[in-house]
Amino acid sequence: MFVSELVEKHGFKQLSGTDLNRKISNVYSCDLLSWVMAKGKHDTAWITVQTHNNILAVASLLEFACIIIPEGIKVDQEIIDKANEQEVVMLSSDKESFEIFKILYEAGIK
Repeated sequence: MFVSELVEKHGFKQLSGTDLNRKISNVYSCDLLSWVMAKGKHDTAWITVQTHNNILAVASLLEFACIIIPEGIKVDQEIIDKANEQEVVMLSSDKESFEIFKILYEAGIK
């Protein structure tokens, strides 16, 4: 699955970044940044309720495919601007984490 499919087929909102052609190889959901850094993998779709600068650093460092903010949580424009500067793709969805996992799982992401 590609990040673009989440936007085009599942109604996710693109908040930042331009590379929607990134392939998603796995999915991870956690809000403890040190844990994500230890467990995260390249091309991950990371689901988190965190919306501060540090998520951008983690996503960049581990070369995640995207960050997904669930449940319609608002992201400050300052963070969106920084994500664009760092070329981090950030998506938003009104769906709960479980529903997002289901979409990715049904697309073969495990």
